[in-house]
Amino acid sequence: MLGMALAALDSTIVSTAVPQIVGDLGGFSVFSWLFSGYLLAVTVSLPVYGKLSDTFGRKPVLVCGIVLFLLGSLLCAGAWSMGGLIAFRVVQGLGGGAIQGTVQTIAADLYPLKDRPKIQAKLSTVWAVSAVAGPAVGGLLVAYAHWRWIFLINLPVGAVALWLIRRHLRETVPARPPLPSDERAGGRPRRVPRVDWAGALAVFACGGLLLTALVQGGVAWPWLSAPSLGLFGAGALCAVATVVIERRTAEPIIPSWVWKRRTIAAVNLALGALGLLMVAPTVFLPTYAQSVLGLGPIAAGFVLSVMTLSWPVSAALSSHVYNRVGFRQSALIGIGLAALILAAFPLLPYPGEPWMPALIMLLLGGALGIFQLPLIIGVQSSVGWAERGTATASVLFNRQIGQSVGAALFGAVANATLAGRLAEAPAAIRRDLPDSLDSVSHALEHPGTLSDTAADYLRRAVDAAVDHVYVGAAAAAALAFLVLLLLAPRRFPVLPDSESGPDGADTAPERAEAGGGA
Repeated sequence: MLGMALAALDSTIVSTAVPQIVGDLGGFSVFSWLFSGYLLAVTVSLPVYGKLSDTFGRKPVLVCGIVLFLLGSLLCAGAWSMGGLIAFRVVQGLGGGAIQGTVQTIAADLYPLKDRPKIQAKLSTVWAVSAVAGPAVGGLLVAYAHWRWIFLINLPVGAVALWLIRRHLRETVPARPPLPSDERAGGRPRRVPRVDWAGALAVFACGGLLLTALVQGGVAWPWLSAPSLGLFGAGALCAVATVVIERRTAEPIIPSWVWKRRTIAAVNLALGALGLLMVAPTVFLPTYAQSVLGLGPIAAGFVLSVMTLSWPVSAALSSHVYNRVGFRQSALIGIGLAALILAAFPLLPYPGEPWMPALIMLLLGGALGIFQLPLIIGVQSSVGWAERGTATASVLFNRQIGQSVGAALFGAVANATLAGRLAEAPAAIRRDLPDSLDSVSHALEHPGTLSDTAADYLRRAVDAAVDHVYVGAAAAAALAFLVLLLLAPRRFPVLPDSESGPDGADTAPERAEAGGGA
């Protein structure tokens, strides 16, 4: 939990220090890469660390990940320019990818199926607390110390986490079956762990190019511009090269069974849709709360944070659902409710009261808690020790990809809606309205520059844009529902707890989960 707290806090604590960082180092035009660079590094490294943890064990990968994260934190604290800080944030992200995937895998290794919801709920609580406390801690450090302390504070937390892991985490890495090429002349098989470094490099290059195109497209350059088309084209070529390399290697970073097994393939697609729909509340709800409801930043953050309170509670209780009806049915119930809740957001009155979207978020967190956790636990329980790291990294990787696609897609939807409303504005107020999308947020932050009629029209335009985004999020939830309904098996194959650990990895017969036939 302490190791996970490093990655969880880092995603929220930096945001409050951006004005001070830019004021000190400059680089306002590229500061968004403080977040994009970190996200890219985490996403593209997840499959690599998953395979490494299956090959060498979880403990060395987690220890190396924390050390790399702390090194990145120390370098960030000493950064002398915005370019250097962005580069060091990438180093942090490479460590964060190891932490996020490996901690989830270790939880499945240490706890039997009946206890996994409890420990996963505790890990979810770490993210919930970080979402609420991160901005506050960052604000205090910036106000009373210096922005560099938001990185230095990671060092003591990480040191304690390393000490506890080194002292208390013990694991047995199972012997792996020999490859034909590993047999000695005397017929005695030996198994030398192999790392597909060519595949790892191809995954890094492919993921980095495509994610950069998605993150920066429509922001740093137009979608149909040369940079976007070049990045997408290069990413497509790298994707082809990755497939060729992975098909030829004996132990690929992304093995083909990840997509050949119905259970894992369906969960990958469903959690990709989850990442897609999560962009609506996390990115656009704070804008809605401030621009439409007129709330301050702290109150707007509270409207969003209530989702992080109900999510771990429902996740902890989800075992009572999936033990009765099965993993698939539990997930179908959760994502079906989430689709209805998201579709209800556009029905809120204008301008409405703050408790209305807060209630929507509270219910959404509860629905997603009984959707996501059963799928992750179901996938982890369907594989042996030697495949669990890869399987876990696979579902987390697809969720991250969904978030990147969602940010690009829903950003385009919101911009198109705002542009259309500005173009359709009545002639009497058109002169008072901003002349570009970049000026909308500034105009709403300084309403004195607008007439009352123009300010109201602009708020209604933002309200319509966010409504359209939530409709898209509801469609993504419906897509996840259809994927599970049509692709996922009614009963997930589950390995018995006694046979899915290190001693029984890859040798245990599968059995179907109980209660999954409804």
